[in-house]
Amino acid sequence: MARSWHKIAAIGRKRITPARTNRKMAATNHCSKSSTVDKGCFVIYTMDKTRFVIPLAFLSNSIFCELFKMSEEEFGLPSDGPITLPCDSVVMNYIVSIVKRGLAKDLERAVLNSVTCYHCSSDTHFNQGHADQQ
Repeated sequence: MARSWHKIAAIGRKRITPARTNRKMAATNHCSKSSTVDKGCFVIYTMDKTRFVIPLAFLSNSIFCELFKMSEEEFGLPSDGPITLPCDSVVMNYIVSIVKRGLAKDLERAVLNSVTCYHCSSDTHFNQGHADQQ
């Protein structure tokens, strides 16, 4: 009896279980260093080269739709490279946290307005800095 107990204990010690992740964990872990992406997620980059793993459910959100439109206008459609959104990682962390919480439509419109205003002001700042260099 003791011998069989030792065998069962030895088998239990040898078993290695992989860490489980789910979609909610992927959504909370905004910045990921892994080169693979969980099923149900996609990867985007910000202008400061920070990588974000975003759940596919966020694609239907109007804030992300607007960010993709702005990205297309600024960078064009990537044929073989990553999608880069025209904001920095601080703004993207804020947007992801807001979308995760779920916003009322009027608040979502307010965030959309602030994102587009932020983008316009950063374009103006960039263009002024570029003009100063010439």
